[in-house]
Amino acid sequence: ISSFQVYVIQVSVGNHQWTVKHRYSDFHDLHEKLVSEKKIDKNLLPPKKIIGKNSKSLVEKRQKELEVYLQTLLVKFPITAPKVLSHFLHFHLYVS
Repeated sequence: ISSFQVYVIQVSVGNHQWTVKHRYSDFHDLHEKLVSEKKIDKNLLPPKKIIGKNSKSLVEKRQKELEVYLQTLLVKFPITAPKVLSHFLHFHLYVS
């Protein structure tokens, strides 16, 4: 049986707030695209950890790190987020 962790991340842009749910692999795919297309620092994404990956403390720690990662990206692109990031954050559903 394969199990995986889904991270529920709170996103805030201006007065708008919502949550997105993604697996770590989704973050990794997003990051790879941003590194190649937008020259984002490749070390910005928290590393993938194998041992104890589903332990409660590690999940909570990684969730916080992924929130910081997304907030950092939003600061890097204050006016217009790259399309891949906008899609990842579901802007099309929440920002009119």
